[in-house]
Amino acid sequence: MFLTITTTGTAERPATDLGFLLHKHPDKAQRFSTSYGTTHVLYPEATAERCTVALLLEVDPVALVRRGRGKGRGGAPDSALAQYVNDRPYAASSLLAVALSAVFSSALRGQCKARPELPERALPLRIEVPALPARGGAALVERLFAPLGWAVTAEPVALDEEFPRWGDSRYVRLVLEGELRLADALRHLYVLLPVLDDAKHYWVAPDEVDKLLRSGEGWLERHPEQRLITNRYLARRWSLTRSALERLELARLAEADDTEAEEIDNAIDTAVDSAVGESAAEPLEEDDGEEGSEQRPVPLAVRRREAILDALRGAGAARVLDLGCGQGQLLGALLKEARFTEIVGVDVSMRALNEAARRLRLDRPGPDRSGLGTGSAERQSSARLKLTQGALTYTDSRLAGYDAAVLSEVIEHVDPPRLPALEHAVFGAARPKAVVVTTPNVEYNVRWETLPAGRMRHGDHRFEWTREEFRAWAEQVAERHGYAVEFRPVGPEDPEVGPPTQLALFHLAAESGDDGTDSRSGDTTAITTKEAAA
Repeated sequence: MFLTITTTGTAERPATDLGFLLHKHPDKAQRFSTSYGTTHVLYPEATAERCTVALLLEVDPVALVRRGRGKGRGGAPDSALAQYVNDRPYAASSLLAVALSAVFSSALRGQCKARPELPERALPLRIEVPALPARGGAALVERLFAPLGWAVTAEPVALDEEFPRWGDSRYVRLVLEGELRLADALRHLYVLLPVLDDAKHYWVAPDEVDKLLRSGEGWLERHPEQRLITNRYLARRWSLTRSALERLELARLAEADDTEAEEIDNAIDTAVDSAVGESAAEPLEEDDGEEGSEQRPVPLAVRRREAILDALRGAGAARVLDLGCGQGQLLGALLKEARFTEIVGVDVSMRALNEAARRLRLDRPGPDRSGLGTGSAERQSSARLKLTQGALTYTDSRLAGYDAAVLSEVIEHVDPPRLPALEHAVFGAARPKAVVVTTPNVEYNVRWETLPAGRMRHGDHRFEWTREEFRAWAEQVAERHGYAVEFRPVGPEDPEVGPPTQLALFHLAAESGDDGTDSRSGDTTAITTKEAAA
């Protein structure tokens, strides 16, 4: 297997700096032993104006067969002749990718102790691979490398030049030209060589996901062929591919939000009542049992879900979005009512979605433990539910056309400068017929004995609004997007500081009468925007 990397330079920035980056001196020819043969590194030319390094991998076919027994194509039981007629020693593949990683490990990591500034410098590079397997042809080579900033030349290699009617082989001669950092170029090759070959010479274990994400950092999360690359690199093992795609989506969202992926993945919204003891602190509600029976607290989280369900019923909603669904408490309540025929839970945290799936027993047929009935009923309920990863500050065509959307204790977790983006994504793009928004009433915080003065109810809250602030925001949103809005208290309403939770119910203007009457239910008690202003 053979590969060359060429760069050009000037007297001020000599091309021979390539030797510093690769940690291989241009005046030496070096050899390195690998598990499958010997790797040679040499410089056919090395001047200030032009420098070329060549990597030659001599594969030991016997070692390839012995080490690959039972693993991959070389050791498959139906390929007994493959050890005698095998293109692996000659065509670029995962063998060459492993050699690149082993011999140029420091350069691949972007490290250079002698010249620390060099790895960050973009170089004019020309990479040539004389024989590259390309399952998908030259067009696929272009699709994989061009989005990364390369000018791509992929010339198909004829099966036999003396017999042109036989057509082309599955090999191409590859030339890449571009101005990139050397570390990026090596990472592109490390990932995409085995992807184009669509085979690996070793068993693909779970740690391959980490290798892929490490080498794909900074480019794979935005690549248009991300799914194909991930699937092929991980030898079409679906469990590994799914894990990688989930982590790539987190990386993309983290980059867009200028935060850490771990911070996003940990964004499971712990119930507010458990964080500050709402269930114990709020006034008690009388039991409906016999006289003299003990009073028992009704958690605010339960009252909040009841208020949301009541609003959705009044809106006549059947197809509902739970935006920022977290671990699925509201989803479970929605599933218990047959009127909600299609339910979609959306959250930025894959960890939260996995926990929601576990709690709702979506993949566990059998007796139901959540009040949904038999295993058959549970399967019917889960068929109505879909969990989707997504950031609520980005438009998503999958969320358009629903009867209602719920933002339950979500907006206070969004940085204020990003609220307009959330507003546009929900009210402007998805545009459901009704939207239910709940958020804490900061005025009520003084009633929580366990909450220190000046502290918010949850450590992840970016803000908590007064009733006036929430009303002003909701009315402006309604006016901008053609909705009418009404406000409802959630929980016991204190005469001085109001309820612990405030709820806004938005209706598209076409669904509500001008006098505040909901055309579907005839309810004339709603507080419209005009009435609230009065």
